[in-house]
Amino acid sequence: MRGKLDTVTSYQDQLRARFRAAPLQPPPAPWQPLTPIAVGGLSCVGFGVVPESHDDLLLVVSSNGRGLFECSTGTRIARDPDPDAGWPDTNELVHEGIGPISGVAVPMAGLWGGGLHTTTPDDWTVDVMAPDWPVESVMLSLNGSPYRGEAGSSWWHVHREASCELRAVGFSPSGKTLVIASSCTLTFFTRPFETS
Repeated sequence: MRGKLDTVTSYQDQLRARFRAAPLQPPPAPWQPLTPIAVGGLSCVGFGVVPESHDDLLLVVSSNGRGLFECSTGTRIARDPDPDAGWPDTNELVHEGIGPISGVAVPMAGLWGGGLHTTTPDDWTVDVMAPDWPVESVMLSLNGSPYRGEAGSSWWHVHREASCELRAVGFSPSGKTLVIASSCTLTFFTRPFETS
């Protein structure tokens, strides 16, 4: 039995070393990073949908209310400053939208649970690793996994969160936006929207 435990520990040490050695780098084309946005007391995020729009919208809930962001630019397009809007009354993981998604129940992910898409329709994947917990790293991969291949070829270490606590990481339903939401910062990676 002792040998099996040593093998698992050795494998885990190899994985930790692998992820520690991966350099922090921007994602490959066509992904583009936007300037991170400070959002104090961020608790959860969720993607809203406007059928006639070609853009992703992100509802952000914090201790200072709710904000709605256009993901392709990172521009806040609506705000509700009511601090009580940031704390749910029930265990449902939804919040009512604001602005162009006013009245829409938006599924949320963050402090109370829930989750965002971890894959896109065209095989991009996102993983969160913590070889030096509580510091967490976000790995983006294409047709693969950070457990195989070399960093910078089929997977990229695109974000390291050492200052705040990660709340949610994932893609929009369209697969055109990757959001990394921590308790203090909102980070977008976007790629062009195809219009038909």
